[in-house]
Parts: sequence; structure tokens; C-alpha cells
Amino acid sequence: MTLPSTEQLHTDAARLDPSDLAGSARALAAGQIAAAQAVEGAVDSIAQAALAMAETLRTDGVLHYVAAGSSGLMAAADAQELGGTFSISPARLRIHMAGGLPTGVEMPGAAEDADAGLADALQDLRPHDTVIAVSASGSTPYTLIASTIAQSKGAKVIGIANNAGSPLLLNADIPILLATPPELISGSTRMGAGTAQKIALNMLSSLMALELGHVHDGMMVNLRADNDKLRARAAGIVARIANVDTAVAQSALDTAKGEVKPAILIAALGLSLPEAMTQLGNSGGNLSTVLTTDNNR
Repeated sequence: MTLPSTEQLHTDAARLDPSDLAGSARALAAGQIAAAQAVEGAVDSIAQAALAMAETLRTDGVLHYVAAGSSGLMAAADAQELGGTFSISPARLRIHMAGGLPTGVEMPGAAEDADAGLADALQDLRPHDTVIAVSASGSTPYTLIASTIAQSKGAKVIGIANNAGSPLLLNADIPILLATPPELISGSTRMGAGTAQKIALNMLSSLMALELGHVHDGMMVNLRADNDKLRARAAGIVARIANVDTAVAQSALDTAKGEVKPAILIAALGLSLPEAMTQLGNSGGNLSTVLTTDNNR
């Protein structure tokens, strides 16, 4: 029986030599680069999936990230960044990791074969929700069970896996194949497979935010400025887009209670906060639409 690609022995595995750590490092770096390049073959599927995720949030649905082991860490990392980066409400996000998110340095490996509590965790799934299921092998029981539950409730399933023809991809509404080469350390999918997964997840959430109007000219205009670094970043964003100095940008942010989009409209167009919020509401929160409409008047 042919092993799945994530379990095969890499042809360059012999380059990992304890007597030549520099050479071994070069081999590992090449493996990571090759894994990253595998994402290029999935861009169309990633774009389609990002659109589905954006539609879920537009309709007050919930994004459910489901995974086990290393894939679970990749999925959780993406989900946990969405609040601070794009102000996605915690009520719109769920993380389901086999065995639960680790609180220490150990991960419960056996949990990926179990589904205890998963049906209860997904009992409130609705048709406009989306499940993002991530598994290097594409056959992890935890993700397959979650996918089955999701589809029985009419929710959309985005499947991310590194093995072609795997059950997760075959059963997903939107399959994303990340065809990474075998690992330099055979079966250690936290390496190449995990790298490709993280890139794909980064792309999914970033494209989703772009579709929702949370990115303008490459800037995070929907970020939540809840620390000094982000407050400074927010002021810089307002200053650049509104073409005003930092003092004016900061004043607009104060008026807008720290929200970047209305602050930009206050600084750039001289709107009051109620006027800015009304225009954003009319545009579905899309800053570009408001600015373009004003420029065309």
C-alpha cells in the first residue's frame, strides 16, 4: 500500500547529518520553502473559501475552526488573531481542538481519534455557519466527524489537507489541497505541512477581511487598538489615508472612540461621528465605497 505523501520518506532525508548541522539547516530550509510553494496551487480554492467565510460573517454566522495536534495550533493561531487584527467579534468565532487547547507544553495526541463532546460543541451549527477543518493527513477522525456533523446541519465545510484524495478533501464543500512534499523528518507534519497550513490560513483570513472591507490600501482599517502599539498604528493609518497630520488623526480617533474607519471619514471628509457611522452603515462597512462615492461627487 502506498503511503500518503505526509508519511513518505523524503529523498533528501539523508542530508540530515548530526556532523553537519549547517548542511542540515540548509536542507530543512529548502523543505520549508518547497512546502510554502505548494500553496500557490491552491489559490483559487483559497479565494473561494475566503468568500464563503466573508459571507458567513455578513449574515451573522459563525466561523468554526476544527483540527487536532499541530494543525489545531495553526488553526487556533489564525482564529485568535482575528479580533485584534480585524475586530471580528468573539461571538462569530469558535475553536474546536481535539483534547482542547493545550494550557501547558503537552498536547493530548490520542484525542484526535476521539469525538467526545464534539457533537455537543457543534449542536448549534446553522446553515450560514462555516467550518474550517484542518488536517495534514486529511483523515483525522476528529475533523471527519466534525465535517459530517456540519454537513448534516447544512453548514459549509472548508477542508484543508496535505494529501490528495483524502476523505476530508473529498467530503468538503470547498477542498483546499496543499500538496506539500514528504517531510525531511518523516511524518513530522508540524514542519512543511504546518507551514503550508499557516500560510493558507493567513491568506484565508486576510482575503476574507479584504472582501469585508476591513483592508484599505494594504492597511488594517478595522483593527482594534487596545494597546500602545496598535493605538500608534491606528493614528498612522488615519493620517495616511485621510492625508492629515498625526495630531488631526489622533483627534479624529478620539472623536471616533478609537475606531479607525469613522476616524478616517471624520479627518478626511469633515463628517461628524453620526454622519460617518451612517455612511459606513449604508456601505456595509466598506470604507473604500464611502471614499470613492465622495470623490465622485
